[in-house]
Amino acid sequence: GLFVTDYFTRTPRKLSPFRSFASIELFHFHIPEDTVIAVWNLITFKEQGGTFGDQCPDRSITVYFRSGAPSVINPLHTHFPRDTAVPGSFALTLTWTLPNRTTGVFNVTSPLPGDWFLAAHLPKDEGKISVKGLYEECQYLFQPQLIVQRLVNIAVLYPGHVTEQSMAPHNRSCLYKVFVPSYTSRVLVEVLRCRGAEGCPLWLRVRAKAPPLHNSTALDCREHTPCQLTQDLPFWQHWYYVLVEKHPGVPGIVSFQVTVQLTDCSRPSLARPPFLPSSASMNMPHSFGSAGGLGLGDSPPPTSPNSTKHPVPVPVAPPAGERCWPVRPTLRNELDTFSVHFYIFFGPNVSVPPDRPAVFVINLLPVLDSGGVLNLELRLNVSSLCGENVTVFGCLNHEVPLTSGDNGSVTCETESLAGFLLSVNATASLSRLRIPYPQTGSWYLSLRSLCATEHGFEPCTNVTAEVYLRAYLSPCINDCGIYGQCKLLRTNNYLYAACECKAGWNGWGCTDNAEAFSYGFQLLSTLLLCLSNVMFVPPVAIAVRSHYLMEAAVYIFTMFFSTFYHACDQPGIVVFCIMDYDVLQFCDFLGSLMSVWVTVIAMARLQPVVKQASVLYLLGAMLLAMALQMDRHGLWNLLGPSLFALGIMAVAWTARTIRRRHCYPPTWKRWVFYLCPGALIAAAAVLLYAFVETEENYFYIHSIWHLLIAGSVGFLLPPRAKTSRRLGPLPRRKGCGYQLCVNEQEELGLVDPAVASINSICTS
Repeated sequence: GLFVTDYFTRTPRKLSPFRSFASIELFHFHIPEDTVIAVWNLITFKEQGGTFGDQCPDRSITVYFRSGAPSVINPLHTHFPRDTAVPGSFALTLTWTLPNRTTGVFNVTSPLPGDWFLAAHLPKDEGKISVKGLYEECQYLFQPQLIVQRLVNIAVLYPGHVTEQSMAPHNRSCLYKVFVPSYTSRVLVEVLRCRGAEGCPLWLRVRAKAPPLHNSTALDCREHTPCQLTQDLPFWQHWYYVLVEKHPGVPGIVSFQVTVQLTDCSRPSLARPPFLPSSASMNMPHSFGSAGGLGLGDSPPPTSPNSTKHPVPVPVAPPAGERCWPVRPTLRNELDTFSVHFYIFFGPNVSVPPDRPAVFVINLLPVLDSGGVLNLELRLNVSSLCGENVTVFGCLNHEVPLTSGDNGSVTCETESLAGFLLSVNATASLSRLRIPYPQTGSWYLSLRSLCATEHGFEPCTNVTAEVYLRAYLSPCINDCGIYGQCKLLRTNNYLYAACECKAGWNGWGCTDNAEAFSYGFQLLSTLLLCLSNVMFVPPVAIAVRSHYLMEAAVYIFTMFFSTFYHACDQPGIVVFCIMDYDVLQFCDFLGSLMSVWVTVIAMARLQPVVKQASVLYLLGAMLLAMALQMDRHGLWNLLGPSLFALGIMAVAWTARTIRRRHCYPPTWKRWVFYLCPGALIAAAAVLLYAFVETEENYFYIHSIWHLLIAGSVGFLLPPRAKTSRRLGPLPRRKGCGYQLCVNEQEELGLVDPAVASINSICTS
């Protein structure tokens, strides 16, 4: 055949340590039909500070693959909520082969067509809280690339027709495909008139949706006569691929005929006629056209010189157990993103007769519905059982309803199908099923009532059970409960939802309490973070006593908003918010930085003209508000104004030192008992905040931070400035023929020289 190669790539993205599904990076690909091989090239590289991160540690990267919907992953081995079905996926771990780059390859032979999803993440870290911008962070970037090779012009088989084929010596196989419409209960593929050098040296393989693999349903035509392969309960509205493969080492030309018969279960006495209008034969409206561009009633395309097509006789009617029952549709009502209700006509209470199943279909739209949770609820009306021991079984299957011919069968699985089983009876009248990230397409629910006897389950007589049926699509399971937040996430044009848990709770629905915080622990952490702000009361008292009223107002502002911000910022249920969270956070950050600013400016003891105008206070408030608005967690946006204030203080102290020719402040007591302890306490607080704080110790380390910062303010705040008054005669002393005028208060650093009006006139 003729192959065509397609190439797809995605933009590199930064990977994050796994905490929940909200922290993974999701990539969406689409594989076209008739693809024979798909190769994912997985490129990972490190970056640090805009350059290659050769010094970054090697951290393993886990990649998950799934067809039809995102992978439901559980790397932390947490518990899923009750009644939750976990679909499988394939995982691959990448290891580093170079210091800053590694590449992995993942091949899929004959992949299923449609949507494919890749999820990638780093291992869970220790939860350290790092200050943004303090050091260059190691970034791990992941970029997947997809290369697909697909066949074009695959021969199409038409039900009820024979296709003749001659396989040349250099050819190994021939590939065909046939479309299976709705209400088809059986696909029969047969090889006729096979002639070769060694009898019929052919393998016959059949697979749905994609070309067959080595482990697909197969039949050796040398050992079976006639060479017939049957697929019961095939997938509706899909292509089936037929591969006729020659045994290795067979010389010469092998000629054969291939035919396909489809059994219409809506009319069990007849096979599907070879000539019908295309829409009618596929149970599709005319407005939909023919699926895949081909219809059973379409004229066959021109055949090759070595193949002919002609009708074959209609086979014998299938057994009565292969009948299929009418499928009742559901009405789709979209309320919001991933909030869809499926209503049953003349429902929600449905009657399940004793002699036949009740079948319903739920249609999930491609891409749009696969990012949520499919919920199904069955509630039995016990009063409708009339005292009988009746059990209603429900089978939920994807793309084909499962209605077994065995009257006492209660399984939802066959050799090629796997569904979900629900059951309700008089003792357990409620049953639920949740499927996170369901595959899109048609989901069929078959309800059947059976009576329990000594010999197992048997069909009931004259008992029609009534069941309340509820089916809906939700973003998350139970909205993630009280200890989680349901987040709507987006990757390119694909939307999906995931839970982000808090207070130590884990799991897909935040229901795993193995590491959960107790109520007492939550209350203790909240009280510590809130009451530790009471340490600002002594600095407020000192500031008021020293007539630093503006500084005292800033400290009160900081104490108030820090208390209520931490009361609102708690992860558990001990939460109290008096304002919007963002407002509280902004005011807390602004108050903390303003406390540092006004304290340092007060320590600088600037000239009265500047201080009375409050120019620097107003300038600091504006600069800090701007920095917080730019990046609330950025290091230099917050550290810059603080360093600017320290620079002003250093200039003021240096100018006094030069003018007075001795160190300022001049007394050693001020340095030993106030400035040095205050600076050490503030430095210890900064070190704890920047290097020690983690998610586990946050509540007490951050409380210590509150205590240390407030304590350092009490030490660093300068003493009260003396009020202006005329001083009495100053003592005089002679030196070198001059009278020296001395102001003792100025020399002790207790008041600025300009505060007191002193006329120091020295005459010879």
